Amino acid sequence: MLMIFSMQLLYSQDTKNVLFLGNSYTYVNNLPELVKQAAASTGNIFTYDSNTPGGYRLKGHATNATSINKIQTGNWDFVVLQDQSQYPSFPDAQVATEVYPFATQLSNLIKQHNPCAKPAFYMTWGRENGDAQNCGEWTPVCTYEGMDDLLRLRYQTMANDNDGIASPVGAVWRYLRTNHPTLDLYSGDGSHPSLMGSYAGAITFYCSLFRKDPTLVTFNSSLNSTDATIIKNAVKTVVFNDLQEWNIGKYDPVASFTSTNTNELYTFTNTSDYGVSYSWSFGDGSTSTDENPNHSYTNNGDYIITLTATNCGKTSVTTQGITISALNIEDDTPVNNNFYIVKNPVSDYVIINSNLFPQNRYQIKITSVIGQRILNINSNTNTSQKINISHLSSGLYILDITDTEKRLYRTKFLKH
Repeated sequence: MLMIFSMQLLYSQDTKNVLFLGNSYTYVNNLPELVKQAAASTGNIFTYDSNTPGGYRLKGHATNATSINKIQTGNWDFVVLQDQSQYPSFPDAQVATEVYPFATQLSNLIKQHNPCAKPAFYMTWGRENGDAQNCGEWTPVCTYEGMDDLLRLRYQTMANDNDGIASPVGAVWRYLRTNHPTLDLYSGDGSHPSLMGSYAGAITFYCSLFRKDPTLVTFNSSLNSTDATIIKNAVKTVVFNDLQEWNIGKYDPVASFTSTNTNELYTFTNTSDYGVSYSWSFGDGSTSTDENPNHSYTNNGDYIITLTATNCGKTSVTTQGITISALNIEDDTPVNNNFYIVKNPVSDYVIINSNLFPQNRYQIKITSVIGQRILNINSNTNTSQKINISHLSSGLYILDITDTEKRLYRTKFLKH
């Protein structure tokens, strides 16, 4: 039984539903299907749809009826966005008008119809020997490294500007070209991926979307185990060991709060990031779903406050401890040497005993712990004052007694 449970923890099943909007860099070697098989080998479920016409740009997808309809079907966890292989490496002014606006347009449409979906920007790679077609007019793309640097920058910018993640396939290719130059990632045209290149892309997507260790993938496609292992280790180094670099997990809720107190009333200020719903436990059996709740404690003790922040199935929990030690509620609690409350905590009546009531008149005021005036009465000439508080809610209250010489005496009582 214990062994089965441990295996379930190790291979906990996740499901991702993903839409790919791109071009031939996606459909060559059927990249989405490779991701699906990689996920299946670790016990996860990957479902997908795609629209990938050859040479298509984000600008085209933004007005393409098929792409728009697929986005609007909803229920996506991610929508992968990939531009044509060259355009994001063009000069800044051109990218600013021909790439970025359409990344934003598509991202906004995704969020409109899929509130919990994230745009996933498919970071492509520099051409094997640079972009000879555009080298004469834009020299930074004359080399693989120059073109690749620009692609990385622009895809990361699109992810940052649209609260999305980057799936850094190009960065993994760069690592492999630098550290394992004998691996052939390109097809014969020096642009499109070979099966090995698509496999590197698939493992990158698996890691980026599932946030799981790629070295646990057992699917190798038709690659030999040595080459497949090199690629999985590269993805672990570039992606899994540095998820935040690619915004992966950046937009998950992070629970945090501060607290202030007046007497026993605590005000909790929610300082969480990216939460949309909240659950509080105050350590005394009381709870709240308010964003910024108040809470009064009625007994001394140590309490653990727990805040859970939630957003689209992701949760974050934080705790703080407080100590309540100033209540001092006991039976026959004295106000001073001449006054005391009979039987504190109380139920329906507050009874104040005093040997000075016959000689002097006193003003008695009851307020809540947040300063709201509840009752304001004058004492009679009896040696005890009986005040009906049956209509009050349970909680802690402050009792003030002021004599004719304006001397103030204060205590607290607890209403059951």
